Amino acid sequence: MPPKPSSLTTFKRPLYLWNLMIRDSTNNGLFAKTLTIYTSMSHSGVHGNSFTYPLLLKACANLTSITHGTMLHGHVLKLGFQGDIFVQTALVDMYSKCSLVAYAQRVFDEMPQRSVVSWNAMISAYSRGGWMNQALCLLKEMWGVGFVPSSSTFVSILSGYSNLDSFNLSCEGMSIHCCLIKLGLVYFEVYLANSLMSMYVQFSQMDEAGKVFNSMDEKSLISWTIIMGGYVKVGNAMKAFSLFNQMQHQNIGIDFFVFLNLISACIQVGELLLSSSVHSLVLKCGCEKEDSIENLLITMYAKCGSLTSARMIFDLIIEKNILSWTSMIAGYSHSGHSVEALDLFRRLVKTDIRPNGATVATVLSACADLGSLGMGQEIEEYIFLNGLELDRQVQTSLIHMYSKCGSIKKAREVFEKMTGKDLTVWTSMINSYAIHGMGKEANSLFQKMSTEEEIMPDAVVFTSILLACSHSGLVKEGLKYFKSMQKDFGIAPTVEHYTCLVDLLSRVGQLDLALDIIQGMPLEAQAQSWAPLLSACRIHGNVELGELAAVKLLELSPGKYGSYVLMANLYTSLGKWKEAHMMRKLIDGKGLIKECGWSQVEVSGRFHTFVAGNQSRIQLENIYKTLEDLTFTLQEGSYTTEAVTVNSDM
Repeated sequence: MPPKPSSLTTFKRPLYLWNLMIRDSTNNGLFAKTLTIYTSMSHSGVHGNSFTYPLLLKACANLTSITHGTMLHGHVLKLGFQGDIFVQTALVDMYSKCSLVAYAQRVFDEMPQRSVVSWNAMISAYSRGGWMNQALCLLKEMWGVGFVPSSSTFVSILSGYSNLDSFNLSCEGMSIHCCLIKLGLVYFEVYLANSLMSMYVQFSQMDEAGKVFNSMDEKSLISWTIIMGGYVKVGNAMKAFSLFNQMQHQNIGIDFFVFLNLISACIQVGELLLSSSVHSLVLKCGCEKEDSIENLLITMYAKCGSLTSARMIFDLIIEKNILSWTSMIAGYSHSGHSVEALDLFRRLVKTDIRPNGATVATVLSACADLGSLGMGQEIEEYIFLNGLELDRQVQTSLIHMYSKCGSIKKAREVFEKMTGKDLTVWTSMINSYAIHGMGKEANSLFQKMSTEEEIMPDAVVFTSILLACSHSGLVKEGLKYFKSMQKDFGIAPTVEHYTCLVDLLSRVGQLDLALDIIQGMPLEAQAQSWAPLLSACRIHGNVELGELAAVKLLELSPGKYGSYVLMANLYTSLGKWKEAHMMRKLIDGKGLIKECGWSQVEVSGRFHTFVAGNQSRIQLENIYKTLEDLTFTLQEGSYTTEAVTVNSDM
């Protein structure tokens, strides 16, 4: 009989048991555990094989642990696995996912033999890093040496294009699409078709994305989500809702990402009933507690004008994060409730949550809308105390705030202190000069931006420079910019560009030229351009053209009170009392209501609003008494040639 083993004898696991443990932990996503198991295996004196090391390198790739990866590479070389195609392919993949593409290329170059998977790993490395030219060169080389690309090859390349900001779809993208059709892959492989759709969606090519979607033999939930998200991205919310209805009819499940698309579409549409229906569905599916969903719901209700509902959702959030606070503050600010936005910000700074750049930028926008320079300066102090002064969004908002509050000098100081100015910053400063009627300064800054700094202008900055020319009567410069925008930069004029140009020509009395511009516009752009022409007709006494402008304006915007008032004022200025009276009667007959004029003053950090015709203020009598005293003082001191009239209807 053989002797019984001693109790001190250590049981040594065979390699296949270690491999099973490594395989199970890796397949279950327990990558750190995989590496721990390997450490124990090495200490027990057992070496891995060609099954072990691909799993270990996969764990390193998912953990992006280059330290463990290079250690394993050393073990691979020591044990002589340089010629093993599986181990070498795993090394290529590991280095690429650890962002060491040069190392991956070196391993790839030294491989004595390669498989399609090896080529895919290297192509994926370049695609992941955005080096698409290198990825395409490898694809051609792979094809040239006799390897037929697989679906995974093209998924890697398409994913690379989907992460880029610009891409020549007319040649490279369509070429990839043609290859897929030639190989008969695109409409049978769902994940490949999804990648192709994602690429088209990234570049807002929804016609092409729609063709891929409609041609798919089988569609996954991801397919529906991608195409819905694409239509939301390009502003076609109704198409996204139509697709959602199709999903429901086909009994396709709904997940978190579908709701993100639906709520984003509701934000674009701004219809309360539709938004409430989507919210009900969110509640039914139990997704309302997701942070992203809650924040979007706040924004959705604010966009629909239901700040009460938005605030209710905000108050119900138990653990509010900075996105929750920012969403609610932005909801108030963008809806014209700037005082409420500032009050909520004061509550925020008393909590343990620290406002970020987006929060502060939103509050500065509220200060700008209120014209509250004092509050804006307080927030600037907060910015410096909390280290947000280098945040680009905050800096741009400071320029806007100081400009809207009348301190153009302070806005320029903020602008001059900034380094590495981008297009948004230049646009903000040019727009500041524009609203202050400083056309020459805006023109000089635009020239410096485009010529000296070589920053490419966009449609937004052209709106600002045209507005500056309009407010300053710079006709020659305005016409030059309008032509250059189209000829030199390929920017198609928008409604805002046309309106600025018409306003510019109308202000200086070139009414016939302004009329020619309007008549040459697309119909949808004309509605906003007739109003400045009609207003200019009153100033320049051109009743005939004014009547034409009024007719066009009333055809395009029949329910606008201001259009009738402009025409009545034109008749009044020319002494045509009968016609002016008829226009006033039309206003009454159509039941149009003019929004009351109002003004606002800040006293000791509190805002007081005065509305024309409102006599409900407690201190109204004292206010009138003070106005009468001021009137008397002005008359006594000869500060005015006319008595100041106190409006008793205030």
